[in-house]
Amino acid sequence: MRVIASEEISNTVKNLIINSSVNLPEDTYKSLKQASEKEISESGKTVLNQILLNADIAKTELKPLCQDTGLAVFFVEVGKDVAVGGKNLTDAINDGTRAGYAEGFLRKSTCDPLSRKNIGDNTPAIIHYDINDGDKIKIMYAAKGGGSENMSRLKMLRPSDGKDGVIDFVVETMREAGPNPCPPNIVGVGIGGNFERSAIIAKKALFRKLGAKNDDPELAEMESIIFEKVNNIGTGPMGFGGICTALGIHIIKEPCHIASFPVAVNIECHSHRHAEVII
Repeated sequence: MRVIASEEISNTVKNLIINSSVNLPEDTYKSLKQASEKEISESGKTVLNQILLNADIAKTELKPLCQDTGLAVFFVEVGKDVAVGGKNLTDAINDGTRAGYAEGFLRKSTCDPLSRKNIGDNTPAIIHYDINDGDKIKIMYAAKGGGSENMSRLKMLRPSDGKDGVIDFVVETMREAGPNPCPPNIVGVGIGGNFERSAIIAKKALFRKLGAKNDDPELAEMESIIFEKVNNIGTGPMGFGGICTALGIHIIKEPCHIASFPVAVNIECHSHRHAEVII
């Protein structure tokens, strides 16, 4: 049994948060660059170039990419042959989150849902766990902003709605979202599971590398259809019009109940701050 000290996990999480807040991931930067080259709207092209300039400044001056530094969301894969020494894994991740937002001088956005009183340290983090083989821990992190999260949707479709129903729901969700989620967006789609599971896998889908094709040919085809339809809506970068409303459509599907057909759409803004590490 391999033992990893909780302090190592906390430090790793802290560094993930600080670094990803100022460094736009390579796949996102590349996708925005490609979007700026193909955008036909002059206003949209100008906006995309401003987004890229913002990313360059953030990286050079070590300033947050966006004033909304998000809620800390983690997907953590834990090997069955690894143990955490010291604090438990959840506490270690929350300690790292607390330190990352403090030492990175990042805005704390976690509050009580009723009183709206700010918690003050951006904890507790949102953590989703999976257990797998091996003796390592894989930590995937995303800073999820409120603007894009607010425009995300979940619907219990009728089984008879089929693939066309899924496509229509995703496209309509993006049409209604308009400029609110700060397009161009990355769109995660979760099909199946149950009510809550569809939402979780929709968010997990956002972690797939932009430009990477879905391993499932049927889902890859659906992604292509949705991508074309969404980019024909006309919203464009930050709502200024154009053909670049989405940078990617990422779908995950899981088995569901014979009487149900849950579909969730989780929208991510162009400031797609995500990172992962294996300890």
